[in-house]
Amino acid sequence: MVYIDQLVPQDHLLRKIEENFDFSFVRQRMEPLYCKDNGRPAIDPLVLFKMLFIGYVYGIRSERRLEQEIRVNMAYRWFLNMNLRDSVPDHSTISQNRRRRFNGSDVFRQMFDDVVCQAIERKYIDGKILFRDSTHLKANANKKKLIREMVSENTKDYLDELDEAIDEDRKAHGKKPLPKLEKPEEEPQREIKVSTTDPDSGYMARTNKPEGFHYLDHRTCDNKNNLITDVHVTPGNIADSTVFLGRLEHQIERFGFEVEAVALDAGYHNHHILKTLGEKDITAVISYRKPGGAKGLYRRGRFTYIGEADHYVCPEGQVLKYQTTNRFGFRTYVSNPSICCNCAHLSECTTSKKFQKIIERHVWEPYAEKAKDVRTTEFGKYLRRRRSETIERSFADAKELHGYRYARFRGREKVESQALMTAIVQNVIKMVRIMTKDKTDPDGTGDKRISTHISAYFWPFWDLIRLILDARVKVQKLQKYSLANDC
Repeated sequence: MVYIDQLVPQDHLLRKIEENFDFSFVRQRMEPLYCKDNGRPAIDPLVLFKMLFIGYVYGIRSERRLEQEIRVNMAYRWFLNMNLRDSVPDHSTISQNRRRRFNGSDVFRQMFDDVVCQAIERKYIDGKILFRDSTHLKANANKKKLIREMVSENTKDYLDELDEAIDEDRKAHGKKPLPKLEKPEEEPQREIKVSTTDPDSGYMARTNKPEGFHYLDHRTCDNKNNLITDVHVTPGNIADSTVFLGRLEHQIERFGFEVEAVALDAGYHNHHILKTLGEKDITAVISYRKPGGAKGLYRRGRFTYIGEADHYVCPEGQVLKYQTTNRFGFRTYVSNPSICCNCAHLSECTTSKKFQKIIERHVWEPYAEKAKDVRTTEFGKYLRRRRSETIERSFADAKELHGYRYARFRGREKVESQALMTAIVQNVIKMVRIMTKDKTDPDGTGDKRISTHISAYFWPFWDLIRLILDARVKVQKLQKYSLANDC
């Protein structure tokens, strides 16, 4: 007699997951969504979850195809605890549960948090160094089917804090506070493109990015084992920096992280972000962004700021004095036009008809300068290298292996459930690989033993290999010399 267990290889991924990972949280989270004393018996929620899990593991985007694959794949049946004669739940069961039972609930968010908590308990996550970035998912919407709408502009939530800093800075420089602006009766508005197919998506038009309706998955990974600690989906027209601080605070409160450093790309270079991180004593490592400005003119980096005297010094040694602090939080420093008009490098410095160079410096600029200094340290270089191995690798695996290039559903909440399930799958696979490695190599010296074993055989032959290579080089030189003489 042949048992289904015998048909599943011992090293199969699903077998490793089933034997090493605890899925008990699924029934606990699903229980409030089911009725205990009414209706016909439901399919086991763990079976339903595992069907979805299989689809995300192997990038099966179609629920019809998922049903067909489970019918014929022995490993899938074994993972679902089904024998050869058990009927597979119909594909409509998944879609109807998503539409009726899961719609409007945060069950996927809860299960994702449960997976992260398991990783924290096993000490696979320490929450000390985090990597943050976003990737786009093409929305299930035609970019030509749209309408134009006027929407209120998002007012920055730190404007009151910035106004207070401006008033303090002006007072320190002997300036009067700026008069308060009266709030307009109607909020400022701007025109955006809205999809008629999926209104929750956003029209993205970024440099070197595909144009059209997209969603953005804002993801955070931990440095220790590259496990995902946060997922948040927004429309494609939302800036990365807008949601960063809120999601960071969410992780600190939810998981108790004691964050020491965060590594970000240049899109997160924002004075308010840098100030907030600095006040929390969190080191910010932000990628380099090429400064703007007209070509051929001196960049601001050519001018030296003297903090004690609060002025800038140009490459020719002339002083740019403080003039004022404007409503946007920038101090203005200006040069003396009577000196600049006779400067030999005036054309390389400014195109001003008044022969005056103007430099702006934000009131929170010290936090930006600190981040710049950290970026060039060994620690900063290490974290910048690690970004490609952590957060960028996480997105690459999701898209290449788990069908994450396109949004499977319409609506932000449903797309976020896709993002959360993808993150759950990636975390579970990563954790299981760590667990199985710990079992086969508990002291972590397996790779060292292999390399030592190889080198023990290799090094005695190294002198012989080196002699052969040297002889080959000499032969090539003699051949070239003989050809030159023949010519």
